[in-house]
Amino acid sequence: MTQNLHIVIIEDDDATARNLEYILQEIASGIEIITTLQSIAEAVDWFETNDNIYDLIFSDIRLSDGLSFEIFSR
Repeated sequence: MTQNLHIVIIEDDDATARNLEYILQEIASGIEIITTLQSIAEAVDWFETNDNIYDLIFSDIRLSDGLSFEIFSR
């Protein structure tokens, strides 16, 4: 029995986010992209209401509204 890997992508460049999603889904069929978030504000809001539904986060460090490390310090 194969379990899905639930992934969150934090990336403010649409093309980069789409490419990452494509690459991840080519690697394994059990990968599910839960959401793609484009800013610190959007990510903070999303994580506050969506606890424990993801297994892995891929994040750009520099986002349009600051460094992504701010997301996890809030």
